[in-house]
Amino acid sequence: MRLKTRLITMPNGELNNRIRVYRAEHRLSQTELAHLIGVSRKTISTIEVGRFVPSTVIALKIARQFDVPVEEIFSLSDPQTENTND
Repeated sequence: MRLKTRLITMPNGELNNRIRVYRAEHRLSQTELAHLIGVSRKTISTIEVGRFVPSTVIALKIARQFDVPVEEIFSLSDPQTENTND
């Protein structure tokens, strides 16, 4: 089963969210990840489904938990630059 990256549409592009992918790779539930970084399960859930953009501190804690740069979990893509030919 391939897990999808979640996208949050922003005025200047889309925020790509790979929390669910990393949780699955590390076999962590939302509750377990929430406990490890000090937030509620609902916070993790709303970030994953794209209803909430995490603070910088929460984003950094999530990345630290998975031992990857924050850009591996969250990235901003700009549709205008993706559709241009170089």
